[in-house]
Amino acid sequence: MAGCTHLDQVEITELPESVPGCEDCLRTGDGWVHLRICLSCGHVGCCDSSPNRHASAHAAASGHALIRSIQPGEDWSWCYVDEVAMEIPEVTGEPRIPPSPLGG
Repeated sequence: MAGCTHLDQVEITELPESVPGCEDCLRTGDGWVHLRICLSCGHVGCCDSSPNRHASAHAAASGHALIRSIQPGEDWSWCYVDEVAMEIPEVTGEPRIPPSPLGG
């Protein structure tokens, strides 16, 4: 099985203490289901189950391949380019997040 070839793009290894929500949804007044953080720049976007899919849109626009779930109790990451899930032990922390406005 092939692995992720983009681990050299990981710049964020310490997750923030808390996040207010999906950065783009907060700007537009929309809601999200689950939150993801870009491991290259720290952009917080919403998951693909959310109406706007901001995490995927950020990855496509920026070329930043790796995100990590910041849902409580989840520590998995995803590479959009290689389409592989993984855990990256060097990334630590569990941010406090607000409840999903869409009940996810």
